[in-house]
Amino acid sequence: MHYSSNESIIAQCTPQGSGAIALLRLSGSNAFSVADAISCLPKNKRLSDQQSHTIHYGHVIDNNGNRIDQVLFLVMRAPHTFTGNDTIEITCHNNAFIIQAILQAAIHAGARLAQEGEFSRRAVLNNKIDIVQAEAINDLIHANTQLALKQSLSQLEGSFSHWITTIEKELIKALALSDASFEFLDEENMEFNLQIKDIIEHVLETIQKLKATFNQQQQIRNGIRIAIIGSVNAGKSSLFNTLLNQERAIVTNIAGTTRDAIEAGLYKNGNYWTLIDTAGLRTTDDIIEQMGIIRSRQEAHKADIILLVFDGSQKLSPAEEAVYQELLHHYDKKTIIIVNKTDLPQQKYSLLSDKTTFAVHDQDKTAVRIIETAIQEKINILFSSIASPFLLNQRHFNSLLALEKNLLNIHAMVIKKPSYELISYHLNDTLTILSELTGKTISESSMDAVFKEFCVGK
Repeated sequence: MHYSSNESIIAQCTPQGSGAIALLRLSGSNAFSVADAISCLPKNKRLSDQQSHTIHYGHVIDNNGNRIDQVLFLVMRAPHTFTGNDTIEITCHNNAFIIQAILQAAIHAGARLAQEGEFSRRAVLNNKIDIVQAEAINDLIHANTQLALKQSLSQLEGSFSHWITTIEKELIKALALSDASFEFLDEENMEFNLQIKDIIEHVLETIQKLKATFNQQQQIRNGIRIAIIGSVNAGKSSLFNTLLNQERAIVTNIAGTTRDAIEAGLYKNGNYWTLIDTAGLRTTDDIIEQMGIIRSRQEAHKADIILLVFDGSQKLSPAEEAVYQELLHHYDKKTIIIVNKTDLPQQKYSLLSDKTTFAVHDQDKTAVRIIETAIQEKINILFSSIASPFLLNQRHFNSLLALEKNLLNIHAMVIKKPSYELISYHLNDTLTILSELTGKTISESSMDAVFKEFCVGK
């Protein structure tokens, strides 16, 4: 879709649903003419005559002059606004009929409904923020952990943009050295391949450190996936319900009751936990149950933390022991071992002889709290390795991969007898990738892909 910064756009910025008030944002080059047409202020004042960053009581009216609602108008004049355009924000009562009537009145007066992320897009186009900061706004809104919230705020203030600028300056220096070497190739002591090599190696090291944090950053951004895995009737669903503090999963003594993964979430200690109750691990001829067991293995792979549950009162079959052994071998670092039903006579498991385990039974609330503490300790370990004050999304990560690939090629050229003309060409290409990352040279289609993830009010 083609966007025009000359049009006035309007959208509801607060969530839809019940509430005391709602906020609508009107922004564009003719926002004041639209606002004057739909507003009625005391003493016949006009919004277009008011000073910037002032609030005014009044009414929104329709094209026939009928009052829709009593509201507050916040007047903000360009360029000192979020979008860089003239902006009027309308605080009204949060009723769907009122909001719809105000939107219709604004549209009749010459505005149009905003598209997804169009306010943020205009802020980028008007150089109020770069695209990385715009993405941070979306991350801020959808933050599922306190750390994600903190890092999104830091990114909004320009932490990642500053990192990119620092890298850009280093590569511009390398390009200048390469150009100088190319121009003065016949002059004595005018080659700078060692300096260029040092710069490239330093930038590569910085990129590799950032790349290594990508998976953990997804945990920070999206919350923690906790899969409860174990054999049939091990007490997985009971533990699932206890951790949720509600009866979400069906609990029976019938083997194979849970045939598919069940998900539920809760906020805990500033983080969002997604708990997954999975099908029991066993040998079965039931096709549906077999599919559920396959999904259990898939959930174990995707999970950030595994709660591996044993029925302490039952011996393991050879097939069950093989599956448990496989899970412990592949996912030991992210696994918390729980021996359930400790109120019954207990079996001993050789595969757990050197493992830390947590004993629990249905009535033991204290043990469950201890398990929650163990989960939180795992989360702390996951997050402790994140030193950067910003979050990477898939677009950033893909750009870093392309950047790294270019720099590795340049590094190989510099080590050999260098062709500075070719090195300069590839350094210019690398700087273009950085420009795309910040949005300076991003294509229209890439811009569309970024902002389609935004809500309309942003």
